[in-house]
Amino acid sequence: MKILISDSAFNDLEAIKEYYLREAVPQVGVEFVIKIISHIETLENNPEIGRKVPEFNEKNIRELIHPPFRIVYLKEEKTIHVIRIWRSERLLNLTDTPAN
Repeated sequence: MKILISDSAFNDLEAIKEYYLREAVPQVGVEFVIKIISHIETLENNPEIGRKVPEFNEKNIRELIHPPFRIVYLKEEKTIHVIRIWRSERLLNLTDTPAN
C-alpha cells in the first residue's frame, strides 16, 4: 500500500514540533514526530490495524492511537491517506486547525 500524508497532517506534525519548542523541550517534539511517522509506516503492510473513527463510524476512516495523538487516515484500495494527527482528548473535526 502506498502511504500519502495530506498537507493538514504534515501541518499537524509541524505544529507538534512547534508546541514542544515553545514549551522549551524541542527534543520531545522531534521524538514524537519520528515515532508517529514510524507508526504510520506500519500501515503499509497492516492497513487494517487502526480502528474506525468513532465520530464517523465509516469503515474506511480509521485511526491509530499514538498517545497522546490520534493518527487519522483514509484507507482506500491501494492507498492510505493520512488526514490528521490529532490530540486524542479532542473530538475529531476535519475542518479544524492543526493539533495541540
